[in-house]
Amino acid sequence: MEFTFRPVGIIRSCFKEKFGIPRQPGLVPEARAHLELLPPFNRAEALRGLDEFSHLWLLFVFHASPDTPNQTTVRPPRLGGNRRLGVFATRGTHRPNPLGLSVVKLLGIVEDQGQWRLELQGADLLDGTPVLDIKPYLPYADALPDAHGGFADVPPAPSLRVDFTPEALVRCRELAGERPGLHALIEQILQYDPRPAYRKGQEVDRIYGLRLFDLDVRWRAGEGWARVVELARVEDGSD
Repeated sequence: MEFTFRPVGIIRSCFKEKFGIPRQPGLVPEARAHLELLPPFNRAEALRGLDEFSHLWLLFVFHASPDTPNQTTVRPPRLGGNRRLGVFATRGTHRPNPLGLSVVKLLGIVEDQGQWRLELQGADLLDGTPVLDIKPYLPYADALPDAHGGFADVPPAPSLRVDFTPEALVRCRELAGERPGLHALIEQILQYDPRPAYRKGQEVDRIYGLRLFDLDVRWRAGEGWARVVELARVEDGSD
């Protein structure tokens, strides 16, 4: 059997590229996003009663991931990228069908000149992600205190202490008016060390780039630390 699905909305988030996106929802509370609803769901009646729920499940498409429909094993980053598990024992992006599932906090429902959107917190979603469905999070059914989480039974612990050079800190403060929470967002992302496992332990003079909004966040990392060295505007100015 084959099925065809249509998106109900498109995600607009601070994450403009895959590198740096939190590996699970909720790890970076300052990661805000909004979901722009598409017709015919871009109507008040489709959202009636949704504001009574604090959190939502989003079923979405890994639209920027390579097509790997026959891959049966993956290397979870949580295990250092050096141990293979079955694809169904992981939540990675390489899947038989490129579907993802994230729980996010609903901050509000906004209507602006006929366009309806959902304001979200704790999102781990790439900008432009197509969302196929929205379902309310039900605490009695979705939060199971006796459940076991295998190799990811507890949340990952922050592994890097994050600081800013004086120049980067000044720039971050200059941008605070247009990007509220930018300092905390960068700190929350980098503390979980988004580098691939094979990059960790390399020379500290390497500069990494992380795209947030229309900014290129440049940083270095060493044993237990990360330092933001520059925040530069991306030339195309896209947001």
